[in-house]
Amino acid sequence: MSELFDEVDEEVRREQLKKLWDKYSVFIVALAILIVAAVGGWRGYQYLEAKKAAEAGDAFDKAVELADQGKHDDAETAFAALAAKAPSGYRTLARFRAAGEAAPRDPQAAAKMFDDIAADRSVGADFRDLARIRAAGLLVDSASYQDMVQHLEAMTTAGSTYRHAARELLALSAWRANDAAATRQWLDQIALDGETPPSVRARAEALQALLPPVAKS
Repeated sequence: MSELFDEVDEEVRREQLKKLWDKYSVFIVALAILIVAAVGGWRGYQYLEAKKAAEAGDAFDKAVELADQGKHDDAETAFAALAAKAPSGYRTLARFRAAGEAAPRDPQAAAKMFDDIAADRSVGADFRDLARIRAAGLLVDSASYQDMVQHLEAMTTAGSTYRHAARELLALSAWRANDAAATRQWLDQIALDGETPPSVRARAEALQALLPPVAKS
């Protein structure tokens, strides 16, 4: 008797499943097709991105070779082309290299290129800070001390990745502006920071020796 009930229950379940299938089969098939299409699209996207990255890597290496061969104009052109169309990682590196190639020819233009990187929110924060440092390094001989302060002061705080370079550039700029007090301010920050690199500390001590003695009160 229990077997008869089991057979009836099984038949009822089959009938219910058939009704569900008849009612929703179109949606189930459509969902399956969408899943397959989505997986295929994602795989295709990954393949295209990998291909673009490989092509950009080859183009970047060729541009570096041009730079190593002293063909700086050609290298700058190649890096600029990559900066315009390469995937994001290579695009940022290419922008840095293009600015670096332009620096000996036109420091002001190169500084503007670095400033453009620093202002680009799509670029990582560390890269933006590095771009500010590179721009300031090119402008330290021509920009006013106040301009340098506006450019770099926010990067001199404790914990800032590039604080050592920023402080050194500001000390040098203040010294060029004949502002001994400001020069000492930045040199003191360099001296008191236990993480100051030895090379920066040595240059700061050399600059300190060029300052006039502090007047006694």
